[in-house]
Amino acid sequence: MGVFLVTASVATVAVVAAALLVITGRPLARTDPLGAAVAQLSAGKAGASLIHERQQVILEDAATQSFSVTSAPKIANPPPATGGSPFVSAGPPPDPASAQGIAYSLLSAYGFGTDQWGCLDALWNQESGWRYNAENASGAYGIPQALPGSKMASAGPDWQTNPTTQIKWGLGYIQERYGTPCAAWANEQAYGWY
Repeated sequence: MGVFLVTASVATVAVVAAALLVITGRPLARTDPLGAAVAQLSAGKAGASLIHERQQVILEDAATQSFSVTSAPKIANPPPATGGSPFVSAGPPPDPASAQGIAYSLLSAYGFGTDQWGCLDALWNQESGWRYNAENASGAYGIPQALPGSKMASAGPDWQTNPTTQIKWGLGYIQERYGTPCAAWANEQAYGWY
């Protein structure tokens, strides 16, 4: 981690020095000997490599922030942080044609009552925004954010594009690992994952 931070710092200095050189049209040696050295470094192979690495870090950070912002939960009544039931009230049943409607209709097939719907809705809204093609930098994929996404192949070969296949896999995972969607949601709230 320390090497990465040093590399990122040097890359940042190199980019700034190069930008100043381009903007002002003059070398930094008159005012900043370190800046001149960094400008020379950035012109070489090592400098180009550092600049490329910095650009990759910026893109990965932007992708992570974008995913986090678009998948923020929309919960009217968040569950209590400690103690009590993690139940979340979600209102009336969802449109049967939507991914949420498919999940709602499958609850009983996995032994869950409709009282678990609010927790499942909150969980997958936070994880993927109910998008079947949601993918994050870690490689998690789909509505339930399976990691790796290929785990969902056990529910069907169309796991990459079929919300129903993803939902079936996700409900089975929740049933096996947590027992109920509300228990999975409580883990998500406590640790940021389920």
